[in-house]
Amino acid sequence: MPELVVTALLAPSRLTLKLLRALMWSLVFSAALVAAAVYGCIALTHVLCRPRRGCCGRPRRTPPACLSDPTLGEHCFLTLRSSGLRLHYVSAGRGNGPLMLFLHGFPENWFSWRYQLREFQSRFHVVAVDLRGYGSSDAPRDVDCYTIDLLMADIQDVILGLGYSKCILVAHDWGALLAWNFSIYYPSLVERMAVVSAAPMSVYQDYSLHHMGQFFRSNYMFLFQLPWLPEKLLSMSDFQILKTTLTHHKRGIPHLTPNELEAFLYGFSQPGGLTGPLNYYRNLFR
Repeated sequence: MPELVVTALLAPSRLTLKLLRALMWSLVFSAALVAAAVYGCIALTHVLCRPRRGCCGRPRRTPPACLSDPTLGEHCFLTLRSSGLRLHYVSAGRGNGPLMLFLHGFPENWFSWRYQLREFQSRFHVVAVDLRGYGSSDAPRDVDCYTIDLLMADIQDVILGLGYSKCILVAHDWGALLAWNFSIYYPSLVERMAVVSAAPMSVYQDYSLHHMGQFFRSNYMFLFQLPWLPEKLLSMSDFQILKTTLTHHKRGIPHLTPNELEAFLYGFSQPGGLTGPLNYYRNLFR
């Protein structure tokens, strides 16, 4: 069939797809503007209630002592074969058994797995990574550097780079979304998997469409589609929105001490520390 005829036959479908894409993005950015107004009011309220903290986040000059606790393991860096990026990880129990790899969520880091690092290092080689964009790991600024495919390649490179052919994958939140996809596309590298607080993306999307309550509870995802503004709002009043998220009595981390809270805020307080983690969300609708 001549190419001109094929192009003509496909033209209506291509036009329809472009119109649907334009409609989708108009809805996403409309929701983003509404979410920005809501979170802007929340951030401004925090500033007015705590004026001494100011409108910016206080940069932490030195990491809290709990981040260098020797009982948690050794701090190391691994250069990834696929991307050349350096990922930071904490390792303990090498030689004590199979690899148990921990993937954290947002707004957290490797320190989320401190209890598991202590508990399982006698029977496994436990490794908790800072995903790309977090903590001491490399954090490219381009949004396109945080696609699901690239993030899954990071996990593959970590497993193989540590000298293993498979692992026990333990993951939470964003790390769990990556783990679900990784277990599908790289099943030979996953011996077992434990997932905390995250369904596969397809399940989550279907549930959100049929339960509007979940859709509204995920309003922050729309806010994060905007450039620079989410970073500004999250850092206002010395990262009060993040503090509230991490210490919330229902949705936060139980029994979080002030020193442990600083362990999470330290990375986000560094220049550009919020951009990498938010770029994960900026790829959700792309």
